[in-house]
Amino acid sequence: MEAAWNHGDFRGYMAGFKNPDVVFVSGGKFQDGWQGTLDHYVRDYGGSPDRRGKLHFYNMKVDLLAPDAAMLVGKFRLERGDTVTEGVNTRLFKKFRGRWLITMNHVSAYDMPPTPTASEAR
Repeated sequence: MEAAWNHGDFRGYMAGFKNPDVVFVSGGKFQDGWQGTLDHYVRDYGGSPDRRGKLHFYNMKVDLLAPDAAMLVGKFRLERGDTVTEGVNTRLFKKFRGRWLITMNHVSAYDMPPTPTASEAR
């Protein structure tokens, strides 16, 4: 998913989400299923590499809840020019016909304060 995002392939990024009825919560709002989430990504992050930024997932922990259900909690960092957003991602996975898909995704994010340049730090 990280590689797909970083190459501007939002459909590839979304391939891991259950289509059409993934529950996606971000910024205190529900997105409108799979298509609404894709539309959000294209609208808010599409068009250029600078606008999309570079995404990195890390410190991910997966708990197997049942043979066909798992929960992932992890951190992410999105660098877009001078803006760096960090946050936590909570995802519920269910297994459908042998394939793990994200059925619920919740994102909590915040922008990092700008890092002063060397001349500003003096």
